[in-house]
Amino acid sequence: METPKVLKDMAEEFGKSVKPDSLPLISSETSNEYVHKRVKNEKHVLKKNTKSAETLKAGYTKEKRMFEISQMVLFVLLQATLSAIVLVFFRKENIGAFILSLVFGALLADFMSGLVHWAADTWGSVDIPVFGAAFIRPFREHHVDPIAMTKHDIVETNGDNCMVANLVLGPTLYWCYMGGVEWMSDNVSGLVFIATFSIYVCLTNQIHKWSHMVTGLPGWVRALQRAHVILPRPHHHVHHISPHETYFCITGGWLNYPLEKIQFFQGLEYIIESLTGAKPREDDQKWLKGEH
Repeated sequence: METPKVLKDMAEEFGKSVKPDSLPLISSETSNEYVHKRVKNEKHVLKKNTKSAETLKAGYTKEKRMFEISQMVLFVLLQATLSAIVLVFFRKENIGAFILSLVFGALLADFMSGLVHWAADTWGSVDIPVFGAAFIRPFREHHVDPIAMTKHDIVETNGDNCMVANLVLGPTLYWCYMGGVEWMSDNVSGLVFIATFSIYVCLTNQIHKWSHMVTGLPGWVRALQRAHVILPRPHHHVHHISPHETYFCITGGWLNYPLEKIQFFQGLEYIIESLTGAKPREDDQKWLKGEH
């Protein structure tokens, strides 16, 4: 089947926009060098728009908080159940698959954090009924007042992420119930993968919060940041360089550099804008400029 002309034109145009030195096999630049260069050369980092921040902060309702609490309680129950299943069926001969499951579960969480973060930052509006106020609003608030999240308690910080993790844990435990003992024993490595993924998803916004905290961090958190086991502060500050168009992964930040180098999110934006006419970050920029 012949490729449609519109897709050929899009591919050709996007190809022209990719600079040769941005490709990882051509550039000798490292991730840390790239971060240092971006943060050093840009001044538009961590800016606050007080008017927009106050408006968006007021959108956090009692109903939303009760929903977040319910999701956190449910997450504890579901995650504890899955972890218990893993402990019961784990065998030492599965150690290799266990380690791979840990690694790939964490990497998938990092990728999904970037994909969701990019989608919420780039598209949609707070004005979308229910969804906009509940889930897009926190992303807009974070850009107009990046430090506000450091004052959020454990519920406001982690409630939404627990909900996302529950969407994975619920069906997984249903499969365990339907499959029975033999199924769980045969698929324990997959269960480790899902358990790791869900834990990292739950912790993503807490890790994100830590990346914005200058003081008050426990020593073990700083050690994990320095070792890049979790998102380091300088890496995330690249994202807060206006117009917030890169470095979206906020779990470990491990995939930020390769995704930036292949222009993954830029490519998605080009395709969506070409097909729909929607402008990336249009609503986000209005809040940053106080135009809402």
